[in-house]
Amino acid sequence: MKKASVFIDTSLITGQTDDRLFSSFIEHLGRAVYGGIYEPDHPDADGQGFRQDVLALVRELGVESVRYPGGNFLSGYDWKDGIGPRDQRPRRLDLAWHSIEPNLVGIDEFYDWTVKAGTKIMGAVNMGTGTPKDAGELLEYCNFPGGTAWSDLRRKNGHEKPYGIKTWCIGNEMDGKWQICHLEADDYGKKARETAKIMKWIDSSVELVVCGSASSDLPSYPSWDRTVLEYTYDNIDYLSLHHYYENHGNDDDFLSSFVDMDTFIKRVASTIDYVKTVKRAKKTVNLSFDEWNIWYQSQDKDHDWLEAPAILEDHYSLLDALVFAGLGMTLVNNADRVKIACLAQLVNVIAPIFTQNGGKVIRQSIYYPFKELSTHARGTVLHPVVRSETIETGYGDAPLLHTAAVVSADGRELHLFLLNISRTDSQQVSLNLSSIGSSTLTSWMQLSGPDLHAVNTFEHPDAVVPRMLPVDAIGAEHGIYTIETAPLSWNSLTFRL
Repeated sequence: MKKASVFIDTSLITGQTDDRLFSSFIEHLGRAVYGGIYEPDHPDADGQGFRQDVLALVRELGVESVRYPGGNFLSGYDWKDGIGPRDQRPRRLDLAWHSIEPNLVGIDEFYDWTVKAGTKIMGAVNMGTGTPKDAGELLEYCNFPGGTAWSDLRRKNGHEKPYGIKTWCIGNEMDGKWQICHLEADDYGKKARETAKIMKWIDSSVELVVCGSASSDLPSYPSWDRTVLEYTYDNIDYLSLHHYYENHGNDDDFLSSFVDMDTFIKRVASTIDYVKTVKRAKKTVNLSFDEWNIWYQSQDKDHDWLEAPAILEDHYSLLDALVFAGLGMTLVNNADRVKIACLAQLVNVIAPIFTQNGGKVIRQSIYYPFKELSTHARGTVLHPVVRSETIETGYGDAPLLHTAAVVSADGRELHLFLLNISRTDSQQVSLNLSSIGSSTLTSWMQLSGPDLHAVNTFEHPDAVVPRMLPVDAIGAEHGIYTIETAPLSWNSLTFRL
């Protein structure tokens, strides 16, 4: 058995979580929209064609906002194709995903869906084939009360009140050569700056996210981020960063993905701070990690022009869920700089929710750590003092015990998350809460199991689920608890303060 210690003092504060840290993403890609959130012929569809079984699971997740409509799709999308009478909307080639886009769902329908899902829209404007003028018109359509051509068209299309979309992405992954109408950093920086000016002239209350690096693996990273910020710093509020992880055959490296994510975040934050210093700026631009997940890109397959093809539909294992939990904890631990984070994506496409066309819906294994973090990781993020053995990985030394600690907004509870990445050993954790005063362990949820490769299926939807452990016999001696975490387990503990 390994041993570790965790000391927690509520005066050691990292920052406050922004509720948008628990956001997600729906793109017009594969079956995310058609067959995912929208399936009018499904027996559980409502009057607008939205699957109510999917809506229920989205509400259960507690998703704060949903980035829409892309993604790579965004860079070739004309938002005007998705408004007005459905029988008059064009069918288009989607060059990003080699698919047919029927345009049956657009910004109006998606807004209605978010109201039903209890979430908000994180909008996005096209910086590929789109222009700054197009971006301004979309914002006017969505947010302006009325009395202009675009706002009155929204009212004519059935939405008298504006949508009030307050967070917008200025393009998507424009540093990537795969992007429709990819731009070099100088060209994108200039275009994004002018777009930001127009959007804030229309609605000064919006917050804008400019495209940072799509991956730390790109040769342009981090010079892309620096160049773009030098053009846009005064006009925007957040810099985006994206990263996906997959198992390339080394479980230790995969389990330690949180180390790489943490390094990526801190390096991009340092780049922002460098530009802030050069510009002698007072404001601090923060981070929007608006695409993150486990994604087995090496398994993606080509397909011909189809409508809503079944692509990018990863089936997540217990091992994936453990890695996912570690990434989610890292986002929480960086809440001082990461204010927005979007799990990519939400339904069917590399997603926690998975559907059958015309049939059932299930929770994938990664559903559970997202739900637990969304429920319990909102509040004041603390900085625990941790002593843990380490292992050597491709990302450098990784602690066998990864931790995150959050005090609830009302100050009445401490939520502690412990990820044991040791494949063979339990860890006896000496948890010191003596500086906090009186505390009681009230619940302990654990995600673990004998089969790391178990996945939830329609036949066996509960193959991977967390379980509640008994806590009645666990007390503290002088404010110190002894907690034993199983090998390869993710643990969420709640203490009443």
